[in-house]
Amino acid sequence: MFKKVFTLFIISFYTVFCSAQQVRPLKSSEIYRELKTLKNLPKVLYLAAHPDDENTGLLSWLVNDQNLETGYLSLTRGDGGQNLLGTEQGAALGLIRTHELLEARKLDGAQQFFTRAIDFGFSKNTTDTFKQWDENSIIADVVWVIRKFRPDVIICRFPPTAAAGHGQHAASAVVAEKAFQLAGDKTAFPNQLKYLKVWQPKRILWNTFRFGSVNTTAENQLKITVGQYDPQLGMGYGELAGISRSLHKSQGAGTQSVAGVKTEYFSHVAGEPAKANLFDGISKTWTQEGSPDIDQSLDKIISDFNFNHPENSLPALLALRKKVMALKDSDLKKDKIKSLDQIILSCAGFMGEMITNQPEAVAGNQYNFRLNVISRAENPVVLENVKWLNTSENINRKLSKDSLIIIQHDIQIPEDAALTEPYWLAKPAVNAATFSVPNDTLIGLPETESPLNVLLDLKIGSEKFQVKLPLSFKKLDPVRGDVVEPLRIVPALEVKFIQPLYLVKENEDLKVSLQVKVNSDRPFRNGKVNLMYNGERLSGGDLQSFNGKYVTVDYTIAKTKLASIPSNRLQLDADFVVDGRPYNKKQVLIQYPHLPSLQYFAPASVTIMKGDIQLNVKKVGYIEGAGDFIPEFLRMAGIQVEVLKDEDFYGKADESGSGTQNKLSQYDAIVMGVRANNTEKNLGRWMPFLWAYVKAGGNLVMQYNTNQDVTVDQLGIYNFRIANKRVTEENADVSFLNPNHKLLNFPNKITQNDFNGWVQERGAYFPDQWDAAYEPLFEMHDTGEEPLKGSTLYAKYGKGNFIYTPLAFFRQLPAGNVGAARLFLNFLSAQKN
Repeated sequence: MFKKVFTLFIISFYTVFCSAQQVRPLKSSEIYRELKTLKNLPKVLYLAAHPDDENTGLLSWLVNDQNLETGYLSLTRGDGGQNLLGTEQGAALGLIRTHELLEARKLDGAQQFFTRAIDFGFSKNTTDTFKQWDENSIIADVVWVIRKFRPDVIICRFPPTAAAGHGQHAASAVVAEKAFQLAGDKTAFPNQLKYLKVWQPKRILWNTFRFGSVNTTAENQLKITVGQYDPQLGMGYGELAGISRSLHKSQGAGTQSVAGVKTEYFSHVAGEPAKANLFDGISKTWTQEGSPDIDQSLDKIISDFNFNHPENSLPALLALRKKVMALKDSDLKKDKIKSLDQIILSCAGFMGEMITNQPEAVAGNQYNFRLNVISRAENPVVLENVKWLNTSENINRKLSKDSLIIIQHDIQIPEDAALTEPYWLAKPAVNAATFSVPNDTLIGLPETESPLNVLLDLKIGSEKFQVKLPLSFKKLDPVRGDVVEPLRIVPALEVKFIQPLYLVKENEDLKVSLQVKVNSDRPFRNGKVNLMYNGERLSGGDLQSFNGKYVTVDYTIAKTKLASIPSNRLQLDADFVVDGRPYNKKQVLIQYPHLPSLQYFAPASVTIMKGDIQLNVKKVGYIEGAGDFIPEFLRMAGIQVEVLKDEDFYGKADESGSGTQNKLSQYDAIVMGVRANNTEKNLGRWMPFLWAYVKAGGNLVMQYNTNQDVTVDQLGIYNFRIANKRVTEENADVSFLNPNHKLLNFPNKITQNDFNGWVQERGAYFPDQWDAAYEPLFEMHDTGEEPLKGSTLYAKYGKGNFIYTPLAFFRQLPAGNVGAARLFLNFLSAQKN
């Protein structure tokens, strides 16, 4: 377990944790497991569609009990899901989930891979899925991963049928089987053969399951017992799996750690059927591969391994290294020498890091770094040479046991150093369902290795090693202690709009604010700001050099120029030209305690919503749910928004010193954020106050909730039942059940045009049953399905109004959808009509 916590210079596709910033020795128990894994040759690739689809219990067992190299291939990075942590959606959420998967893999020990497929949200079948995904390109990506990782067994989480429960789930099984058939075919994707050899796995199976009422297991299927207790872990593999899976925090995927054994079931898909176990007919040992001397050496090293003195194994390991280096199978040699070198450095107790005291750097600038190296073995480790990016220095120094060596060195970041960002976000996506990857050989990688590294030439015994240390940032956090992260390369200047979007009514000038951030110590001369739409300059001006890190400037775009643009949603682009060079990127920095700092760059642009957008409310109370942009949107629309807390419901003493009064009556409307019933644990105590607020004349708008981990069993004033009903086609036809309803006419007249341009979906978790007191407003459905009327329910209660709407406003408003904004503002204005 805890595999690949450092990166050797021997570059390999299989390196999992490319962002690891220190070379650190494994614990003795981890070294012991790596030795046993080195002895076993079979590999397993588990394959599904999304982060959290993987069977972590099975992965934990394969890695830690069977001691097999195991990988999880997730076709997507989970970009289309919801976010329980914050407001990130789309690419930003996919980046979060990528690293949550990597954190999970650090615990269960498996490796992690991806394709270029983008999660575009829920789909109901493979037909719907392959309308979005290019099936052939995803099959090519899976073939690439198979040829690179070279698994003997492929295991699918899902079947290609409706039992998968999600079109993307079923699609993962479809592409898996086709890729299995093609990976060994020289005529399939021949361009890959410039870098790889064909590889044919022995078999592909489906890991059948019991999910709720769906049971796809059968007693005539292949069965394996997993979940056994491991004394070196201090827990069973099912318990480890629960901890690993619970790292999917953005999905609220906290999972129980279940002790005890369980049975996993497998159904044959293709290849040679397995009769007794997953690895029937597969070479399992070095002896079977014609290298009995390697088996014998490993048996001796494992039996003699001293947990208190792993360095005692170094002579035998160095001798074993010579045998592995003599292998004729270049792929097997490259794979196993990487693992063996990790073991050797760990037994030597070697640690190395290359650190500076600031998190960001600019290409061309110079920074002071500190090289820290230490060895804990009696056998001397010799530091022969250090390559400081582009200069070398002979050191020839023995590392005394447990004595830290510190070398200070100034390093200039190369002028052509690329910005630090995920490779799959470096260029605009090919389309809404496929990332653009600038180099085909990057496909499959969770992320790329740092291109900025110091190289150490080491000598242990007679063997030489080259270790790569990425340039890193290290700080002491008063809560977390030492924090070591990748050094992030940023542009000399960044440009961004102060707001993520602007609303402007017809016949009004638009005022926008732009912030320029200076990251470089180099002074800049006069610059010029350009605000552009579709290549046409709408506004801007000269900007003189200034002191300090930030400057904010305001610009006005004349209403006449806005009126000449027919669209009601437009993208305004900004660039800041200095010395003839344009700067037009903004940093997106994501920071959560369970993840390293994540960075990518987006164009310096902003969405402008213009047109007839009327509002009739001034003050709104908001109950927070899962990450939701709507409070920020309402503030941009000019509405005062207050996030409600416990004390707002229970009130305070009045002027006479007796009695209480709460704040709710002052709000024109109260809005519940998405999944508030799943995230706000005080909601049960608040609901009676909310009903009283409505009865007295208030307006309560409740967004969608799910039936998972609910706080309140009955959400509505009158009963309704939430179901997993949804309309995934964002352009699905919408029928108005009562066009004269006040919610469709005040203050904005809602028409079919207001449902144009929606993104990803119409909505999810529609109610399928409700009390007769509710009036549904719309009817809609996906192609070929029955009409659904649960997208918005309205009820009068006392003097007030209650609205339940699972329409996807949380996606439409950040996307700048004017029609969705007009409809949502109507909901808030119900009591004014």
